[in-house]
Amino acid sequence: MIPFQLQRIGTIMEPEPGNELETEGVLNPAATRGPDGALYLFPRLVAKNNYSRIGIARVKFNKSGEPIGVERLGIALQPEVKYEKRPNGGGGCEDARVTYVEPLAHYIMTYTAFGPDGPRIAVARSKDLFNWERLGLVKYLSYKHVDFNGINNKDGSVFPLVIPSPHGHPSIGMLHRPLFPGTTPEETVKHKNREIDSHKESIWISYYNLGEDTTIQYAKFTSNHRLALPEQPWENLKIGAGAPPLLTKHGWLVMYHGVHELKGSTAAKPKLCYSAGVMILSEKNPQKILYRSPNPILVPELPEETIGTIGNVVFPTGIDRRDDIGQPNRIDVYYGMADDRIGVAKMEIPDTLPGTND
Repeated sequence: MIPFQLQRIGTIMEPEPGNELETEGVLNPAATRGPDGALYLFPRLVAKNNYSRIGIARVKFNKSGEPIGVERLGIALQPEVKYEKRPNGGGGCEDARVTYVEPLAHYIMTYTAFGPDGPRIAVARSKDLFNWERLGLVKYLSYKHVDFNGINNKDGSVFPLVIPSPHGHPSIGMLHRPLFPGTTPEETVKHKNREIDSHKESIWISYYNLGEDTTIQYAKFTSNHRLALPEQPWENLKIGAGAPPLLTKHGWLVMYHGVHELKGSTAAKPKLCYSAGVMILSEKNPQKILYRSPNPILVPELPEETIGTIGNVVFPTGIDRRDDIGQPNRIDVYYGMADDRIGVAKMEIPDTLPGTND
């Protein structure tokens, strides 16, 4: 058996006809259980000219517990502050991840704020999922010669529980993917024999030392550490974090995405493929990777995944453990399909990890 293989359930959400907020797509949703036990999605809603908002929708299930659709409930965040608005009148609140962080007693949303300086990771918090308070852009202390504060960044997601920093301090951990100049897939694909820069082409993990402060609002993430860099052919152009980390019996499960070049691609017209993979991080030392899928666990195959705003994309951003139907080993993954609509797939957590006897 191939561990962590995703099985598609179907399309869960697509642009609503006549809805101007969704003219250019619905995609890349956060997913979390609310105080009422219901499952809520926070999709990116794309209006004309790539103007993005973060919506909120309640997932509908059939009698067997399978997700079958959504009920739209409105807008969670839309561009309002300077770091979310572009000078040309555009703006972006994009690609949210939402986690209930127990030590903070809040739902924490990390999202891409696409403002005048480019994409940056921003944070908001909520008690009920419907009322969100912005906490501002994420700030970092420098790592050696690397300063993340002036660099484009995406794919931020936080751990739901306290984890130890490399110095042993109780901390909130965050995964993120800095986009250094020259490291986008469209740029790296032009250099066939390039050497991967372990600083610039990696998923990073950073830590916010809790101490006595549980607001995050004015905190800086420190102890920045390279977590993973591209290894396999299916991810050799770029990797990035996906859904927030989920604690399992094996450790922290992290869905992530990888990008590679398709046949027929040229330097002038790159043809790229976004696939999904999985990592397991040590529960007590999340900088340690215990397992990493050598092959993707989901690749674009359906027409809805290969044809769209950006074709050949599956992009995991939401995760839901099915405790609600008494199946804690079942994981549902919500993902963007060709930057146009949203799909859902499921998988079972295996009894053992490859290479272990536990």
